[in-house]
Amino acid sequence: MPPRSRHSPAEALALDTYVKLMRASESVTARAHTVLPADLTFTQFAALEALYHRGPLFQSELASKLLKSGGNLTLVVDNLERDGFVTRERDSHDRRFIRVALTTKGHKLIATVFPRLATSLANEFAALTPAEQTELARLCKKLGLGSPSPAAAPAP
Repeated sequence: MPPRSRHSPAEALALDTYVKLMRASESVTARAHTVLPADLTFTQFAALEALYHRGPLFQSELASKLLKSGGNLTLVVDNLERDGFVTRERDSHDRRFIRVALTTKGHKLIATVFPRLATSLANEFAALTPAEQTELARLCKKLGLGSPSPAAAPAP
């Protein structure tokens, strides 16, 4: 059966590349994250990791770092707070801002889990040479920043 729509060569290449990127990402993530506790979501882990390496952050800063909406992150932080991993405190100068910090329990969890994930990721990326890993990182950063060229804009 022929494809339902025809794409330009550039669109076909972009779609093929996108599918491969997403499949690789999902596959590596699924394998690497087997070291995480079953009841800890990826976003919860990411929040704990950011707080572990950056220190206390305003909830809006944490949402921005994790590329999550404020509403989504509120639920994540609610659950982390419920489980005793983080605390929230309103800023004394501007009560609209809420600072999120690790508790001792949260610090112990991420300090235990993070090294396991780092080892798991090193094992996953061992499929690539160090030079390939560096190049992949460079390309991902370039792609993540987006294209400033007018050709990237969708046609009207």
